[in-house]
Amino acid sequence: MKRRKMMVAAGFCLSFLMGTLMNLLFIPGFEHHGERVHRYHYEQQQQQPDADASARLIVDVPPPAEAQYDSTAAVGRLTELQLQIRERLDEVLRYRQRRAHWLGTGDAARPLERRRLMDMEQRNYWESYKAIEKNNNYEHASHRSQPTSAASTATKSDREFTREPMLGCSSIDNVTNVQYLGSGYTKAVYKAALNSSFSVALKSVDFGGHDMENCVKKYASSRDCYKLASFKIVKEMTLMERLQHPNILKLYGYCYQDSNDIQDTVTAITELGSPLEMIQLLQTPWEERFRICLSLMRLLHYLAHSPLGSVTLLDFRPRQFVLVVGVLKVTDLDDASVEETPCSPSSPLDCLMEFPARNFTLPCHKCRCQGINEKRNLYNAYRFFFTYLLPHSAPSALRPILDKIVNSTGELIWDTDETLVHLEKVLDMYRNGHYLKNNTQTHKTEYECVSGVSIAEENYRCWPSYQHDGCMLSVFSIDEAIDVCESHAQCRAFVMTNQSTWTDHLLVLFKTGAASMAAAPGKLTYIRQGTPER
Repeated sequence: MKRRKMMVAAGFCLSFLMGTLMNLLFIPGFEHHGERVHRYHYEQQQQQPDADASARLIVDVPPPAEAQYDSTAAVGRLTELQLQIRERLDEVLRYRQRRAHWLGTGDAARPLERRRLMDMEQRNYWESYKAIEKNNNYEHASHRSQPTSAASTATKSDREFTREPMLGCSSIDNVTNVQYLGSGYTKAVYKAALNSSFSVALKSVDFGGHDMENCVKKYASSRDCYKLASFKIVKEMTLMERLQHPNILKLYGYCYQDSNDIQDTVTAITELGSPLEMIQLLQTPWEERFRICLSLMRLLHYLAHSPLGSVTLLDFRPRQFVLVVGVLKVTDLDDASVEETPCSPSSPLDCLMEFPARNFTLPCHKCRCQGINEKRNLYNAYRFFFTYLLPHSAPSALRPILDKIVNSTGELIWDTDETLVHLEKVLDMYRNGHYLKNNTQTHKTEYECVSGVSIAEENYRCWPSYQHDGCMLSVFSIDEAIDVCESHAQCRAFVMTNQSTWTDHLLVLFKTGAASMAAAPGKLTYIRQGTPER
């Protein structure tokens, strides 16, 4: 019995040793699949002369059979990855079916740049995409130049757009002052100067990002994982083309070029904006915070009635927006969707919208949750923007209507149409001074007006101010400036600058005295006379 046990134990040890030896000899664990594919592409590039570079962009050369990961499980996972790529391609094609017209696009020397992204798809799907791209590139290739200031937006129902010519690879070959701005799950964003006065944002797939790292770890195919990730950028470019609005970031162009071991990596060239910092916004004057909320509401109203249907921003957070000269613009559209949730009248939970603070159940109409995309956008605007930016430090006469806007969006009583009407009403009241009290009584003190001078020093701080080291506020009129000065205990003078805000309100500097007056053409200084009455 003892001898039999020893023989069994010896057999077990021998089989374990043989299994380990077989693993070491036959399983390709010493060279990562991605590294072998990378090495193959590198060797192919070294063997071909530079004159063939353009041909390599158009003709797809797959790695040889021995470079493929031939495990049965890996083949199944790769098929799953290819299905994901196909789904993203189909989504892009759906958005491009009713495509806007452009004056020019991309780089004329590379008319079919995007087809490399589709080389694994069936021919009928690729042909649809290729036809769009071919017409898009060839029709207006002779018009390539730098973008002009603004695009005109047509208002007819089918919406044909006139856009400025597009930038291409040649436009970013010699960029300067490249700065890393940040990255998310998929993309990295850089700032770059095309010339001394024109800067753009460059968006590309982040090879070290969450999406790429997890995909390569799971599927062991950096090339296909890049293809999957790059479709997010292609989708975003497509939506920027199709959804043209003052509050959507402009697409200036794109570039496809080889990078490392991946051929035809895509870079989107877009308008440059400043990140939205909520802490800083809370310290800005109410007029600027109201401008952001109004810009956001105009955007959401457009998305609710867009040419593609009702568009929802699934990743709705302040970091998805930027400021361009004070105007709010959405910059991240790769998670936008026009798909409305399907439902059954017998299952109310199909149309349940869940948020951290509360939930909403929407009606099911024609097997779709009625208005779910619009309502989701509106409630997110309430919880991320309106509740923080709208009411605080607003003119007292406007607070009732602002509170009504906040409460109605928080309860989803209004849709985007009605919400925008009320915000436009607030703008009209503020722009025309209707928020001011009809005060017929005279001011407490008299003011001497001195033309063509300013006060260099004697600053004091107030909140919220347009100037960090002084008290600069916007006013509708001189009378309002006097009211403000009389409400500040330290104010003894104020300077009417020759600057104005986006609502044409005047910017005024309030001072503690007038001892440091100096010549300043175009400015008016008002100095309080006598002892102030309190």
